[in-house]
Amino acid sequence: MPAPPFVIAHRGASGYLPEHTLEGKALAYGLGADFLEQDVVASRDGELVVLHDLYLDDTTDVAQRFPDRHRHDGHFYAIDFDLEELRRLKVFERRRPGAAEAVYEDRFPGGIGLFRINTLEEEIELVDGLNRSTGRRVGLYPEIKNPRWHLEHGIDLSRRLLECLARHGYREPGDAVYVQCFDAAELRRVRVDLRCRLKLVQLVGQGPAYEDLLTPEGLSRVAEYADSLGPAYAQLVSVGDDATLKASGLAGAANAARLTLHPYTFRRDVLPPYAATLEHLLESFLTAVPVEGLFCDHPDLAVRVRDRLAREARAPELTAP
Repeated sequence: MPAPPFVIAHRGASGYLPEHTLEGKALAYGLGADFLEQDVVASRDGELVVLHDLYLDDTTDVAQRFPDRHRHDGHFYAIDFDLEELRRLKVFERRRPGAAEAVYEDRFPGGIGLFRINTLEEEIELVDGLNRSTGRRVGLYPEIKNPRWHLEHGIDLSRRLLECLARHGYREPGDAVYVQCFDAAELRRVRVDLRCRLKLVQLVGQGPAYEDLLTPEGLSRVAEYADSLGPAYAQLVSVGDDATLKASGLAGAANAARLTLHPYTFRRDVLPPYAATLEHLLESFLTAVPVEGLFCDHPDLAVRVRDRLAREARAPELTAP
């Protein structure tokens, strides 16, 4: 019987607390997540900070604190601020671009700025400390964000991220860490040129940019440098007339290439028409598609469904004569 899939807390317990805050990561840990995700970008002075976007607009009060520091496109980029300046910002629940309304209205109240930006180093120390105090082995799941853009600004983000992980003892394939990136050329560079031995995940989206990558030949090339594929979960299923799910051709092709699957992102706030609840979606999906791990904004719900399905799968073995 295959192992039950592990649950990756997407930007922390982002369904309950603002994304990528230490408080949200601690909550995700307590809710039973197996891995905590870190999106990594760089500050002007080269510090690695945990932030989903290159810019600060939609999750902080940067426009109020530094009103004149935006670029010509109107965005306030993290790389234009030193770490000390980023520390002065308050972090809020994600807002709609250019608006005051929260993306998800029923999440943590948007006007409460109790949180701040943290560094990758701080987050690793938090996870390592909790692993020591609880005896668990929760892992890291960093993403190299826009590596070419960072190189254009004089920062080799991939190299710095790997160096930071290595300082904390994360170097070998068996260590509890996956490194993810959408940029296929960069992820190959991480494996070949930077000689990274950690597990690598090729993230993919939908659309023309990924068509060649998602062919059987493309997936075979991905398997030369990556261990896993990270698609949107909708890419891995087809929906029947009776709303039942079946594994898609991509799921089969990835398995044929010996790439394990880590789909993103399951969230209670955004459900497809065939799912009444997040629990229903997760149960239907996990019954249809064999995956190694999955991203969820509400890690406690994913853990609950995962564990229940695992118990039910074991039940016939326990009752067999």
